[in-house]
Amino acid sequence: MKFFTLIVFISLSLFAETTTEKPFNAGRFYSMDFDKNTTCLVRHFKVHKEPRWVGKIKVRNGKTVYFSSPKSLFEFYHVPGKWFDVGVKSERDFSEIVVTDYETLKHINAETAYFIYGSNVTSPAGDDLIAIETEEAAKIFSKAHNGKRILKFDEVSDALIRLLNGRI
Repeated sequence: MKFFTLIVFISLSLFAETTTEKPFNAGRFYSMDFDKNTTCLVRHFKVHKEPRWVGKIKVRNGKTVYFSSPKSLFEFYHVPGKWFDVGVKSERDFSEIVVTDYETLKHINAETAYFIYGSNVTSPAGDDLIAIETEEAAKIFSKAHNGKRILKFDEVSDALIRLLNGRI
């Protein structure tokens, strides 16, 4: 009986440990160190003028690239070779991708964020994606602003970005 009790105790301990683990990079603090002269790589806008739209990608070669909106960030992400001077050959060259939560202005991991497509809110670059940290907040925002879809990072395709840019 003691052996059985020990097995049950160990099993419950292991189960408790695995269910309380945080997701990868959860709780990590993200920052953006832009100033009044920082410009978007894609659109050449001064990013400080519209802080709720700012995104950035850190590259393993030490460069940091800023964007005036999630749309611009994804435009670079999907076709980084277009900006060859940054030195990116593939997504493996990215070390960090950060966006700003539109409502809270918190800097968040883009790869775990939710992006709202088709809302009635536009960025300085026109039709865009709204970055929101949580799925629940994204649903509320989408409903309030006539959003068409809520997408995860890996669901935002190059074709969607071209559509938002009017290139399809």
